[in-house]
Amino acid sequence: MNFTEQANKIFNQAIRDYHLTDNVDTPINNPYDKSESIEHKLYLKCWIDAVQWHLEDLIRDPHIDLAEALALKRRIDLSNQNRTDLVEEIDSYFRLLYNDVTPLPDARLNTESPAWAIDRLSILALKIWHMKEQVDREDATAEHRQRCKDKLDVLSEQQVDLSTAIDQLLEDIEQGCKYMKVYRQMKMYNDASTNPVLYKKK
Repeated sequence: MNFTEQANKIFNQAIRDYHLTDNVDTPINNPYDKSESIEHKLYLKCWIDAVQWHLEDLIRDPHIDLAEALALKRRIDLSNQNRTDLVEEIDSYFRLLYNDVTPLPDARLNTESPAWAIDRLSILALKIWHMKEQVDREDATAEHRQRCKDKLDVLSEQQVDLSTAIDQLLEDIEQGCKYMKVYRQMKMYNDASTNPVLYKKK
């Protein structure tokens, strides 16, 4: 089993587990108990994405109470930070995994790191799950279901292509054809010392 086969399997497992309750307050029960393992990180990554997906649905309710909307926005901000931190952890895992690889003299740097591509793969798994829900909706029109079926076909093709590209990138890194760096996101708006709205109120 190559890496993305494993990743997609774990993503689907996390999405299925989330939808057993379909509640954003459901505590995570990560079946992979070693926090340093890549399986644990992949499951946690997709669980965070699944919860945030549904938080984004909730905050778009046109009749939402403003106080509730603000609380949801704060929760989404925290989720985004947790997601970013975890992506960086996954990149650190790959950096350590390939630490002994000496890049070839003509090795090239990729436009994005493995973990940020994996981040997109996790989101794609969620898109496929929810688009399939629309295809299967019995209360929807035939036209709606067909439009969603067409989109689902494209998403499925994207999943194959992205999975292939990630596996090829990891293979290139392992063989020294490409090398990777881990850059921290350094989001300034989350930092009370760099967000002017925050530090000017001190």
